[in-house]
Formats: sequence, C-alpha cells, structure tokens
Amino acid sequence: MASPSKAIIATLLLLAIALPDCQAKSRPSFSGKLAIHHAIGRQAHHIELPKHHRPKFHPGPWKNAHATFYEGGSGTFGGACNYKDVAGQGYGMNTAALSSVLFQNGQACGACFEIKCANSPQWCKLGQPSLKVTATDHCPPNPSLPNDNGGWCNVPLEHFDIAKPVFSQLAEYKAGIIPIQYRRIPCEKQGGIRFTITGNPWFYQVIVWNVGGAGDVIGVQVKGDDKLKWTQMERDWGSTWKTSAILVGESLSFRVRASDNRSSTSWHVTPKNWQFGQTFEGKNFK
Repeated sequence: MASPSKAIIATLLLLAIALPDCQAKSRPSFSGKLAIHHAIGRQAHHIELPKHHRPKFHPGPWKNAHATFYEGGSGTFGGACNYKDVAGQGYGMNTAALSSVLFQNGQACGACFEIKCANSPQWCKLGQPSLKVTATDHCPPNPSLPNDNGGWCNVPLEHFDIAKPVFSQLAEYKAGIIPIQYRRIPCEKQGGIRFTITGNPWFYQVIVWNVGGAGDVIGVQVKGDDKLKWTQMERDWGSTWKTSAILVGESLSFRVRASDNRSSTSWHVTPKNWQFGQTFEGKNFK
C-alpha cells in the first residue's frame, strides 16, 4: 500500500498537469473577446437614460418694497414692454411699472408678481388681500427728487407703480405710497406663446408675449424650414426681439428661453407666406 504522503504528491502532480489545459480552454479567444465586446456594446447602446427636465417655476421669497399708482389705459400700460393692448393681450389691468432695479432694461417684461399691502393699517384694505400683477412697463428714475419724496423709482429702490384701476384692491388711493411685500410667482396664461412679426424685409422684429411659467424671456431663436438655420435674436426693447437674418419665404420656428433657463420650442408656427403684422401662436411653458 502506498503511503499517504506519496498519494498526496501524486494528486498534486496530476493537478499541475491538468490546470494549464483547463485555463487554456476557459480563456476566450481573440475573436471571442470581440464578440463579447460587441454584445456588451449592443446592450449599452439600447439603454435609455432618464431625461433631465428642469423643474417648473415656483414662487420666490417675500421681499419688502413700496408701491404707488399711475394713470393710463389698456393701450398705455404696456408702454416700455411694447405690449400694444394689455387687456386684449390677456394681461388685463393687473399690471405694474417697475423701477429700474427690477425692470432690468426690459428683461422683466412679462414677469408675474404677487403683492400685498403691509404694515400700514391706516391705508391697507382689511384682511390685507394680495394682488397679482404682470410687469408691463418701466417706472423711470427721477434723480431731481429725493428717494423718499417723489423719487420712488430711483436706483437702488425696488418699487412698483401699479395701474390705478387695480391699486384700490390693495389700499386707498389717498395713501399715495404704501409699504408692500412682493414675490415672484408663476405666470398662468391661456393658450400658447404669441409671436407678432413686425419690421420690413431688411429688418425683422418679433414681439413675444403671453409667456407662461417664469414669464420673462432672456433669449429667442428663430429657424426657417429651408435656408435659415437656428439664429439667435437680440432684444430690441421690452418684449421685442430683432434680427437682420432673412425670414421672408420661410416657415418659421421659434425657441424661447425664460429666466429660469427652461426653453419652449414652437415648430413651424408660421406658413411660408406669412405677412408683417400677423400674430402666430406657439407652444407655452407648462
């Protein structure tokens, strides 16, 4: 009978001979490696990554400011933003002219605010009801008057000059100026973003209005269905954007970017034979 030590040595020798052969058989060939690589690639190619969506615009924090009122009508309350008829364009009389700090050279056009009279029990309406307004005009500074006596819209004051027809919802007219609290809120609109095309064949302007969500626009691009690629427009003034690119004869698409960096693309909103002065409806922010 063989000793146990000899049996163990014999077993180890057999394993030493068999292992290289097993490893060779288990190791994939070069072509096998390629097949595995392509199979993994095909699987990865079909993986659907989750889409990244920016969140909807939400109300901001409450801040302190002051408010007055000014005279006007539907055709004038949209002044510095170039809204031709605030009532006809869906803004109603719930509008306000903003001081320069808030107006930001027209970028604030279309932004929506909630305002409430604060800390003035003598003038504030009972229950301090809030008023929702859209920024449609600019309250210019008056450096010849002190900030606390007539120069209400001077830099760096945050001030709202509210349309007179709705100011009375907050306070008595005889108050003149009232302390308020305000915050940004989402704009709720009926229908899509509107694009009114003006200008001439050598200089094009597009008034962008009825914008939901953040409401204020920081970028507009236009694209045709033929020669015109995506082209960045420049702010002319207020809600009006301009370009010297040739738009005539193209079915136009617009991409609007709001201050919260969300974008809305309206594809082929105009026919090829659109005319200056016409208004077209696109896709709004949800």
